[in-house]
Amino acid sequence: MIRDVHSNDAQRITDIYNLYIMNTIITFEEIEIPASEIRQRISNVTSKGLPWIVYETGDGIIGYAYASPWRTRSAYRFSVETTIYLDQNFTGRGYGKELYAVLLERLRDCGIHTAIAGISLPNEASVKMHESLGFRQAAHFHEVGFKFGRWIDVGFWELLL
Repeated sequence: MIRDVHSNDAQRITDIYNLYIMNTIITFEEIEIPASEIRQRISNVTSKGLPWIVYETGDGIIGYAYASPWRTRSAYRFSVETTIYLDQNFTGRGYGKELYAVLLERLRDCGIHTAIAGISLPNEASVKMHESLGFRQAAHFHEVGFKFGRWIDVGFWELLL
């Protein structure tokens, strides 16, 4: 079941996210965060009328996705940056694509015009999922992040909704 996030989902979301922080280049955060920080992030997103959704199965929450403002200037108000994370035990089974499709539909319903996804590279699975949903690469920045002792590229994919 895909549903809107609740504040009591924060701990499970934190558990999923912290594994990415500590073990991957997918996020550029480098220090684990507490559930209180996730609660604040949820509030920041939802208070702007943007969606934050979770994928819940019999195993509990297995993933989440949300959209945040792309930039703060008013002319950007119809563009968002999208984010998705799945419990690493549930990747590669189509859950992410299903969750993301719901997020994109919610964004259309909100009147959002452009969805932008930043992807740390290499990340073939994320690129493949985004492109399967119609995203196209718009930019590639070389060595803009530094994590785990190495430089990391970032690409941006866009989808006109």
